[in-house]
Amino acid sequence: MVATLERERLRRHALDVAATVVDPEIPVLTIADLGVLRDARVAEDGAIEVDITPTYSGCPAMRMIALQVEMALRGAGFSAFRVNEVLAPAWTTDWMSEAGRAKLRDYGIAPPPPRATRRALFGEEAAPACPRCGAAATEKLSEFGSTACKSLWRCTACREPFDAFKCL
Repeated sequence: MVATLERERLRRHALDVAATVVDPEIPVLTIADLGVLRDARVAEDGAIEVDITPTYSGCPAMRMIALQVEMALRGAGFSAFRVNEVLAPAWTTDWMSEAGRAKLRDYGIAPPPPRATRRALFGEEAAPACPRCGAAATEKLSEFGSTACKSLWRCTACREPFDAFKCL
């Protein structure tokens, strides 16, 4: 029983440590906010294993995220660990936390709607509200914004351009 409690304590601690890692492309979000941090466990050999899932296949930030998780674990005193990139199930914007959505909005990026829909997946989603002034009247300028997971929009009220996180 003690061994089980200790393994769970180590698992929780590793998750808490990994959860502090920020996304290199959107530094106001942690990988926990994004839902990229999936799980942690203590392996049979005693090493900590942390699972992360990319926001999309080929995401260039994943190697940096894995390195930052490794550095955070090492800094917290873990000596044996592995960071696993898990592709299934595929990441979805549904995994983003409400706190993460609010952080995106405060940062000037329109967050995705809370629940992905088929319409959104095929680019037929409702226009996002402007994260700067809150106006609903916005227009899409480009399917791709500053990164592949965002599109570029402009508010017709305040005329400011903004990224909107794509619904995936």
